[in-house]
Amino acid sequence: MTAAAAEPRETSGATTALVLAFVREQAGDAAVGEVLRRAGVPFSAAQLAEPSTWTSYDTRIRLFTAAAEVLEDPHVMFRMGAESLRTGMAPALVVLVRAMGSPRQVFQRLPKAVANFSTTSTMTVLEAGPTSATLRYVLHDGYVHSRLDCDYARGLITMIPTIFGLAPAHVVHEECESSGYEACIYHLSWDRRSRWPWGRRRSASADPELTALRGQVRSLQSAATDLVEGGDLETVLARIVERAAAAVLAPAYLLAVSSPGGGAPMVHSAGLPAEEIPGLTARLLAGEDLGPGAVTVDVASARRTHGRLAALHRPGDGGLGDERAMLAAYAGHAAAALDLVMALEDSRMEARRAGALLELAHGLAQTVDVHDICQTVVATLPSIVGCGSSGVLLWDPAGAVLRTAASAGLPPEQEALMRAATLRADDVPELFAMLTDREPRALSATGSSGPLRDLLSTLGLTDAIAVPLLAGSTFLGVVTASWSRGEASGAADADVLARLRGVGDQASTALQKARLLETVRHQATHDALTGLPNRALFRERLAAALAASPATGSVGVLFCDLDRFKAVNDTYGHAAGDELLRQVSARLRAAIRPGDTVGRLSGDEFAVLLPRLSGPGDAESVVARVAEGFAEPFRLDGIPVDVGTSTGVAVHTGEAAEASAVAEQLLRDADAAMYRHKHRDRPASSVPRPRD
Repeated sequence: MTAAAAEPRETSGATTALVLAFVREQAGDAAVGEVLRRAGVPFSAAQLAEPSTWTSYDTRIRLFTAAAEVLEDPHVMFRMGAESLRTGMAPALVVLVRAMGSPRQVFQRLPKAVANFSTTSTMTVLEAGPTSATLRYVLHDGYVHSRLDCDYARGLITMIPTIFGLAPAHVVHEECESSGYEACIYHLSWDRRSRWPWGRRRSASADPELTALRGQVRSLQSAATDLVEGGDLETVLARIVERAAAAVLAPAYLLAVSSPGGGAPMVHSAGLPAEEIPGLTARLLAGEDLGPGAVTVDVASARRTHGRLAALHRPGDGGLGDERAMLAAYAGHAAAALDLVMALEDSRMEARRAGALLELAHGLAQTVDVHDICQTVVATLPSIVGCGSSGVLLWDPAGAVLRTAASAGLPPEQEALMRAATLRADDVPELFAMLTDREPRALSATGSSGPLRDLLSTLGLTDAIAVPLLAGSTFLGVVTASWSRGEASGAADADVLARLRGVGDQASTALQKARLLETVRHQATHDALTGLPNRALFRERLAAALAASPATGSVGVLFCDLDRFKAVNDTYGHAAGDELLRQVSARLRAAIRPGDTVGRLSGDEFAVLLPRLSGPGDAESVVARVAEGFAEPFRLDGIPVDVGTSTGVAVHTGEAAEASAVAEQLLRDADAAMYRHKHRDRPASSVPRPRD
């Protein structure tokens, strides 16, 4: 309620509710609307009818003035106070007053209860006897006294004996602040006994206490229904605080309940400065005394204790009677509503988890890329497990390290640190143990080994669970669920671990499938002997380079053919020939520039893609380096063997409208150039000879 939040909390909703109820009874809803229009208050009628809505003193006086104008009665505020028992006084307040036993007891305790209705004035009891009392009422400095406010207070005082079945009190009010006196003085008297004739009994419907009790039951039932209809948990908690005013009138309220998933309590309040809420919450949950003006009760049902609720009065102020019983009855209804809402929340959470699991399964079935698989897992894991952040780290067996492949739920800076981190088995005992027993590990920022403790602290995490990703007995990596301070920790939760294992199993299957497909794809596009791109992949990369080349750019192809390769096979055997091809591929890779591609096109034919040439002449430097690579002999079974190469170069400059056709032409041109080189000044045939 934005308007209420901006207003000073000086007048209880119990007062504004009585004003509107009286106007509605006297002249209908149209009159209520006219009062609100004339008063110009930033509230709706529904808001002003809520006991939890506190408004300013100025708003109160404007409502009083507008009501007197609309009803055309300058004395209407006295009538409004005097008839409040009939027109809508809070049933809980009537029950409390009636339980005190006599008007004298009420008047003696009235000054402490005034702050439940208004914080802008102070009441003092100058004298209180069995049938008379004198009250002093002073408006605080900074406020302008209104005779209408005084009339309303006088009417309320008059009404108090009627709660006990007595005639209204007689009030003499000769000293009023509106007339220049320092304070308002009320001299009141009332009859000790009821004026009902002997032998005549009042009907049950006329008994104020019975009527109030019925109203209290209806109020509690209405509160229970309203709370259950709140739907989500946050809405219900806010309504518990709002409706607490129907049970106990107080300037402020504080509710703290346990979070369904653990972690920090859920706190809602009204009328409290923000800076005071954390300290009061800690004391409330610890069961400490919040002071003589506090009424605190447990919010507990037969199933569980959810937390605590407090109605808070200012120091020195308080209620009229046993308000704890009233608040406890209301808290019982609130606890029952929380039971139901939390059960619904659990059902919704399970439905969300089931949906997330289906989403995960669908996402993993749709992708065969390792990166996409890892991203899908970390995106859905928090919904399935209930963690704050998640990650997938993949194992690099060559370096014996874990590296982050994907993460979710961390702030950008922490995510960058996570991706940059590497965990070595030699440095991290937990990782070494996991490699041995393949079991999950619960980790914490206080109980883990140094490297993990430092990493978790740097990431702002307090707890994590790591589950291994396994393909049979092969260790692929780990999937992690983690929590920061204030979030629920699932490290000791068997259900969380079971869900995390299930996600890990799905991720392992998807990663294994992706790696198998990657292997098949690699085998289809690469030479099995040398690992170089084969003719199909080389042609594809050549076409892509031509398509991306600018109008002023050049793309070249270098063709290499080994001299007398057949003689090597015949002389030293095919195993030596295979070894020669592997050594040739290594020397070619060492000779090229970054960004160039070496491919094996057939038996002893190799090609080099030169995608970024400033002109045809740039290719000659690569040709020279390739020739240097063949200057040194190759060692085959420990024997140094001289093997030469014939090379041919073809270069395309400018854009390639038909990249595929140009690629084929370049390959043919380079092949032809290589053929011319091979047969220039060459003897017909010779056997490669080992060096001495």
